[in-house]
Amino acid sequence: MKCPYCGYSDSKVVDSRPTDEGESIRRRRECLSCAKRFTTYENIESLPLMVVKKDGSRQSFNRQKLQTSMLKACDKRAVSLQELDKLATEIEQTFLNALEREVSTVQIGDLVMERLKNVDKVAYVRFASVYRDFTDVRSFLTEITKLVGEK
Repeated sequence: MKCPYCGYSDSKVVDSRPTDEGESIRRRRECLSCAKRFTTYENIESLPLMVVKKDGSRQSFNRQKLQTSMLKACDKRAVSLQELDKLATEIEQTFLNALEREVSTVQIGDLVMERLKNVDKVAYVRFASVYRDFTDVRSFLTEITKLVGEK
């Protein structure tokens, strides 16, 4: 690490600790030439997660879209914004941890439905009705019957 004071290219780490958010590591360094101290932050380099849509097009993963769709499904339900944010984080982390750089909308939708089913059954059915594009009452009733049968 290059010293910001004298430009010397070598330093030693004096102290390391995670930041408050735990997203990076703060390092106190000391220049081996001028002995001045400075701070650096080490962050994980993340590669973008791409979403493959039904028509084959690709776009960057948008966490906001995920949260908005879950928020619509949970409208007027007893699900807090913190709970939805936690679900969005878990879903995003699941795909990032899989080390796959591309994920299909089908995979995202299936995981959202799985998580919503555990949080709120009505929100699950609402999301499923849009995601699975129910075309008639029979397909809607079939999904509800499966949900009731799982208890």
